[in-house]
Amino acid sequence: MSAKAISEQTGKDFLYKYICTSVDVQNRFSYARVTTETDWDRLTQEHPWLLTERLVVKPDQLIKRRGKLGLVGINLDLQGVKEWVRGHLMKETTVGKAKGVLKNFLIEPFVPHTQEEEFYVCIYATREGDHVLFHHEGGMEVGDVDTKAQRLMVAVDDKLSEDQVRDQLLTHVPENKKEVLSSFIVSLVNFYEDLYFTYLEINPLVVTDQGVYVLDMAAKIDATADYICKAKWGDIEFPPPFGREAYPEEAYIADLDAKSGASLKLTLLNPCGRIWTMVAGGGASVVYSDTICDLGGVDELANYGEYSGAPSEQQTYDYAKTILSLMTREKHPEGKVLIIGGSIANFTNVAATFKGIVRAIKDYQGPLKEHEVTIFVRRGGPNYQEGLRVMGEVGKTTGIPIHVFGTETHMTAIVGMAMGHRPIPNQPPMDAHTANFLLNASNSAMTPAATRTASFSEPRTPNDATPAKKSKAGLPADSLHSILWPLKNVVTADWKAKATTLFRKQTKAIVWGMQTRAVQGMMDFDYVCSRDEPSVAAMVYPFTGDHKQKFYWGHKEILLPVYKNMADAMKRHPEVDVLISFASLRSAYDSTIEAMQHPQIHTIAIIAEGIPEAQTRKLIKMADEKGVTIIGPATVGGIKPGCFKIGNTGGMLDNILASKLYRPGSVAYVSRSGGMSNELNNIISRTTDGVYEGVAIGGDRYPGSTFMDHVLRYQDTPGVEMIVMLGEIGGTEEYKICQGIREGRITKPVVCWCIGTCATMFASEVQFGHAGACANQASETAVAKNQALRDAGAYVPKSFDELGNVIKTVYDELVANGTIIPAQEVPPPTVPMDYSWARELGLIRKPASFMTSICDERGQELIYAGMPITEVFKEEMGLGGVLGLLWFQRRLPRYACQFIEMCLMVTADHGPAVSGAHNTIVCARAGKDLISSLTSGLLTIGDRFGGALDAAAKQFSKAFDSGMLPMEFVNKMKKDGKLIMGIGHRVKSINNPDMRVQILKDFVKQHFTSTQLLDYALDVEKITTSKKPNLILNVDGFIGVAFVDLLRTCGGFTRDEADEFVEIGALNGIFVLGRSMGFIGHYLDQKRLKQGLYRHPWDDISYVLPEHMSM
Repeated sequence: MSAKAISEQTGKDFLYKYICTSVDVQNRFSYARVTTETDWDRLTQEHPWLLTERLVVKPDQLIKRRGKLGLVGINLDLQGVKEWVRGHLMKETTVGKAKGVLKNFLIEPFVPHTQEEEFYVCIYATREGDHVLFHHEGGMEVGDVDTKAQRLMVAVDDKLSEDQVRDQLLTHVPENKKEVLSSFIVSLVNFYEDLYFTYLEINPLVVTDQGVYVLDMAAKIDATADYICKAKWGDIEFPPPFGREAYPEEAYIADLDAKSGASLKLTLLNPCGRIWTMVAGGGASVVYSDTICDLGGVDELANYGEYSGAPSEQQTYDYAKTILSLMTREKHPEGKVLIIGGSIANFTNVAATFKGIVRAIKDYQGPLKEHEVTIFVRRGGPNYQEGLRVMGEVGKTTGIPIHVFGTETHMTAIVGMAMGHRPIPNQPPMDAHTANFLLNASNSAMTPAATRTASFSEPRTPNDATPAKKSKAGLPADSLHSILWPLKNVVTADWKAKATTLFRKQTKAIVWGMQTRAVQGMMDFDYVCSRDEPSVAAMVYPFTGDHKQKFYWGHKEILLPVYKNMADAMKRHPEVDVLISFASLRSAYDSTIEAMQHPQIHTIAIIAEGIPEAQTRKLIKMADEKGVTIIGPATVGGIKPGCFKIGNTGGMLDNILASKLYRPGSVAYVSRSGGMSNELNNIISRTTDGVYEGVAIGGDRYPGSTFMDHVLRYQDTPGVEMIVMLGEIGGTEEYKICQGIREGRITKPVVCWCIGTCATMFASEVQFGHAGACANQASETAVAKNQALRDAGAYVPKSFDELGNVIKTVYDELVANGTIIPAQEVPPPTVPMDYSWARELGLIRKPASFMTSICDERGQELIYAGMPITEVFKEEMGLGGVLGLLWFQRRLPRYACQFIEMCLMVTADHGPAVSGAHNTIVCARAGKDLISSLTSGLLTIGDRFGGALDAAAKQFSKAFDSGMLPMEFVNKMKKDGKLIMGIGHRVKSINNPDMRVQILKDFVKQHFTSTQLLDYALDVEKITTSKKPNLILNVDGFIGVAFVDLLRTCGGFTRDEADEFVEIGALNGIFVLGRSMGFIGHYLDQKRLKQGLYRHPWDDISYVLPEHMSM
């Protein structure tokens, strides 16, 4: 959603802070907020004016016409305000159809004034610019300002002047107030633009001799501009519409949405309801809500929401568990139903998202069965067959009734099943698996579903088209007529005409962004359409240098150029006339402006969602001036079967083939939703000879091109014989279609349906998934638009459920009267399946190059030996615990983890003189980097330096296990001429003990359950020190033998496992890891001391040369 309402307090706070005007704005920041938690004594300390001034108090909860509803306390003292608040606080109030509780109030100074000093001003955004409404009589009796007010429009990129305000708005204002009002209104418009408002109303605006007073204010801002206005906005709290509570679960999902590139939305309508939805797609989510309400379920509909944009498995899990948690809190006597629906996805991996939902169902299987929940699933798109299989399996394993359907079932059929209006098929037919389309050449010539027409249409001349039905009752000549754009192809001096045909079989495009999957999908589509060359000529990616990217053209690998600069790409590919922009919402505006500087570009598709509306309007204006057609923003794109497709439109090849998008049909469509456009591909392919062209204009309030733009193109395109339009709630573009039909500009049959009919049934306002899907007046509701289209002569079904039937009826009429002549089906060429996707579908297997059992980073959370990283920190396992997981795949006892950490501490360093530290220092002083210096030191570790841990462990273990007495072991080693590893020290002795060994010995004796090998080694030490005092058990030997005791006696290892870890060198890893800390310390120390190149002194070197050469 882009335009979001803000509280009156927030709006005034912005205005007082940031309006730049010479007019005296009075009572700046003079307001106080009151809630159930307000401490009145503290409030008066913070706002001492409360004690001295007369006051006004009112609820601040997005309630319209508070004065007429008696919800404003006027001219009260503080005691009167307290009594007024006590009488209203936490009281249920009805406003229109909405019932809500009053809980937030605003107190302001009372402003004495006359009726003649009250004015009305409002600014609101439209596609063409910002409209300023002004009426010289303000206040709660202002009436119908739409008809009474003076108005002017500030066109996009234009600036308002005080002269314009005086001449066009202030004609009925006394002369002595015109200067103040004109100055303030110009400043207000500038403020409105600077802070990305979309609506701002002040009523009344009071102007006295002291200055201007803003009494009541209502406003909406463009929430997508947060990244631009964050410094001024700060952290905004968007209050819910009156009558609907703000739930913490909604805030949780909103936070997930803000942190994700996907779209996650949740609105709770009735937490006690029995019908819950979990729908994929902004358009599809509205369709499902419509169908539930059409079938009488409005009072039982618990929530509205959607997930889309390829959320990860973890994000889907988090979303699903939130829904399941909410729906299993209160029981319903009839049980509950969960509708997991969606249209046919374009690029979302259905199986991956369903895995998240399945995890949530497994976690909540107990509560789901206790609350008698039945689940209905319908979905299509990439890998949907695997997703449906997994969903069906979880129903069988958990015992939860789960009914699963694919693209063979109409999208909303499961709603009728869930609500008992239609029977549930025992074994629904399943479409062929993805692999059947892509791997089996013999099957690819056939259309998979038997119900589909095995033909496509020959093009006909436009003169043969059947005209639309004549209007039975034309549109009323109301104010809507004034906002309709001219329907003829009028070209002004400033505007260039736009092309009727956007895409041909020779169309070439540049793709902005490193979207390799989308580009490969386009090339596969090109190949299956028998194009001679790929439709993508190059890619632009400003974050790398110029290079080549590898793709497949059928069986063959090809290289596609990637440019850092768009200008270079345009210059080297003059044949390109389409730009497909995958730029982010932050860079889409600038990259689109840059693209339009190149005259060769005629069409731009902007995929990004969340571009601020003010920026989109500037793009639209520039595109109109240059004759460029923009598709989007917030779109998947469009498709012209047999010619060209934009990005991920149409989904993967299985859907391209199933919906016969590899060759043209006779039906052209336009919709807002990308997901619903793919559903239209499915519906049209099942009921007609297929799609000629389809465009999803995008879900934003101001799409770059409109329904009318594309319907007129289709009207003027010979190959199109009928038109389908899927509109939605919000905006008035559909009325232009009505006018076009009535005036005879549109003569081809038009089948229309506007989604969002449920909105009029809700008690409070609901913002649907698309930014533009919100009605600001009665004429923008889906119900009103559907009726207007029906009256104008369009074919309008009773509901979305019947859309396919109406399309089929119209198509059959056109075939019957000879307008459409079905032609023979031509099989497409076979396209090889990518290895990665074949593996995803489970069609092939390949031995892995690596095996690992200690760590998994593929999911949402890092896992160490099966333990999530959050649990590692939650359990405070420490470094020793992590080492236990990664080295030994065990969760070691606490004392074992502590012992490991102590070993790391005592082996961390032993001064600069030892060989490893010496090498590290020499490298550091030679100017080498950290890694090189550290490696130099580590390479000295071996039997003579530091590597005695493993050797000592092996020698002592072998002697002890063989039953040798300590004296026998010492004598044998002496006889064999071998050193006893771990015995002896250069400095320390029995008289000068090593405190490191003493510390470790005390800990081991206190905590280890058994120290047999350590005791054996200490007995050996008694023998060796009796011969020479420095032949002590050194720190390496102590750690080696103690670690063997630990592995053998801690209870986590078998004897064979313990011996294996010693054998493979795990113990030396303790010294390597510990001493690395010291080596790094020496490196940093030398750099900090700025030591120069090291050269060893001559007097410390004994030069031993042959005698005849000596000096």
